[in-house]
Amino acid sequence: MKVFKTKWFVRYARQSNIKNKNLCEAIERAEQGLVEADLGGGVIKQRVARAGQGRSGGFRVIIAYRFGQISVFLYGFAKNEKENIDEDELKTLKEIGAGWLKANKVSLEKAIKAGIIEEVICENKENKK
Repeated sequence: MKVFKTKWFVRYARQSNIKNKNLCEAIERAEQGLVEADLGGGVIKQRVARAGQGRSGGFRVIIAYRFGQISVFLYGFAKNEKENIDEDELKTLKEIGAGWLKANKVSLEKAIKAGIIEEVICENKENKK
């Protein structure tokens, strides 16, 4: 499983103090079938814990997700700042997500070099083999 975050999400995570460890945990839960919300079109919503707190009062993250293959963190918001995303935002996120889910290895490498996305290295059983 390759995990990435978009340039926008990199800034958001830094400002919100969201650690890669928490992002990896969200993907691990998704891989176990524990998805908070399937928004359709390969886009899911997961909860991510706020530093020193639990997931319920933390952040909501929108991820382009294909089981066992690729995950791209697209968008995030704090539960206390915003209840949910609206239909227009969802439509846009699905379009962006579809593009990332179709991307091949060469396209992903170009996007990394251009600073459009950043890879998240997750320390899990698969990476330790």
